Amino acid sequence: MACFLFLSPFIHPQLQHIVAKMTLLDTLLFYVVHFVDKLEAWHRLPVIIGAVYLGIRRHLHQRYNLLHVGEINGQRYNTEEFAHRTADGTCNHPSDDTIGSQGTFLGRNMPPSTSSYGLLEPHPTVVASKLLARKKFIDNGKQFNMIACSWIQFMIHDWVDHLEDTEQIEIRAPDEISSGCPLKSFKFFKTKKVSTESPHLKNGSLNTRTPWWKQHCIYFSLQEDDKLYMTNCSGYESRVPMWELVGIEGDRKLSTIGMEQMLVSLGHQACGALTLWNYPSWMRNLVAHDINGEDRPDPVDMATLEIYRDRERGVARYNEFRRNLMMIPISKWEDLTDDDEVIEALHEVYGEDVEKLDLQVGLQAEKKIKGFAISETAFFIFLLIASRRLEADRFFTSNFNSKTYTKKGLEWVNKTETLKDVIDRHFPEMTKKWMTCSSAFSVWDSMPTPANYIPLYLRPFHLIFIYLVLPISMVIWLSTILL
Repeated sequence: MACFLFLSPFIHPQLQHIVAKMTLLDTLLFYVVHFVDKLEAWHRLPVIIGAVYLGIRRHLHQRYNLLHVGEINGQRYNTEEFAHRTADGTCNHPSDDTIGSQGTFLGRNMPPSTSSYGLLEPHPTVVASKLLARKKFIDNGKQFNMIACSWIQFMIHDWVDHLEDTEQIEIRAPDEISSGCPLKSFKFFKTKKVSTESPHLKNGSLNTRTPWWKQHCIYFSLQEDDKLYMTNCSGYESRVPMWELVGIEGDRKLSTIGMEQMLVSLGHQACGALTLWNYPSWMRNLVAHDINGEDRPDPVDMATLEIYRDRERGVARYNEFRRNLMMIPISKWEDLTDDDEVIEALHEVYGEDVEKLDLQVGLQAEKKIKGFAISETAFFIFLLIASRRLEADRFFTSNFNSKTYTKKGLEWVNKTETLKDVIDRHFPEMTKKWMTCSSAFSVWDSMPTPANYIPLYLRPFHLIFIYLVLPISMVIWLSTILL
């Protein structure tokens, strides 16, 4: 213990209060992680060492970044009586029949924000207009296509939907920027705060959906010119207007196109990069849907709404978020990015106060690790939650057997390595004709990955993330859809 006290000046001063709550072993592990963080070196290490770092960090996040909200009132049940997933998510957790089910509290990765800033500080529409609104379309090159984008959209909308209150809020754009806003004002319902009857986290939000993996639809996204480019199997390309694809009528239109044509079209389109000034313009005047899929009466500015929702729901702002993830916070804008244009824009909106920086803006402005489509901060949440979802789901653990999946189904899952294998099983002629890339999540006409004779455990980590970690997680999900 005396050794730890001797090393305490080594810890970033804004992280010392977090380390003080750790056990002796976890404190030791934190020192290892913190040392590597100060060197900014984990992603440049050989894979085996980088994997050890991520394993330690994941252990710490599991201990300190999985907070249960509300009481646990579920019961143990006989899993053999439920050999399939239920629509409301009950009887999915291995030992509790209600965890993760529809209408239960959403868990948290950290306590609600302690920020003293108001919900309109700075104004969400100012943030959206000056930092998020698209200036020109920026894609991911050949790295990811619209199938990858659709997968992410699917998860977000299918797993999480906060229960809304009956009270409406109206956001009006400030006069100085209103002329450039698609909507001068818009209305939406507040997020409903529900008492947890717990002394720790007194209020929480109920999930109107269930976060377990299940069969459902895949959402589609559009390019900047408000068209979805559809390529038929003879190679002819057409542009479908955005207004023909949204809402219930849009769903019907897409269903007539067919899976093969949709996959070819989405596979050949690069998705937008997660960066500032790249938020789709059409989403700033969007007719949103209610939980039943019906059009809402008031269009919304999604870019503005996302900033407001994070603040309303107690999501920590960027620096507080990093501290809660045991990451070194920034002290100036130059710590976040070396892009002078971005630094100037951040200064215009937030001044010199880095603590004001909204999480979404910070994640998109953050310097990205080579090969990563998301920021390091977002990746650490992915590291925690992606594995947690598997561990807590009995259909991937205790009930991952032939009795549940059938012998043939389990054989398919165990022999499938990539999404390309899944698609090829169902559309062999399509993949032969249209897909030259190695990963179905890359743009399909890109060149295949060249042979690499360096052992896996000696390769740079960012390549493993692109070609192994992300595809495997996607394959697990898609296999449950196409089996």
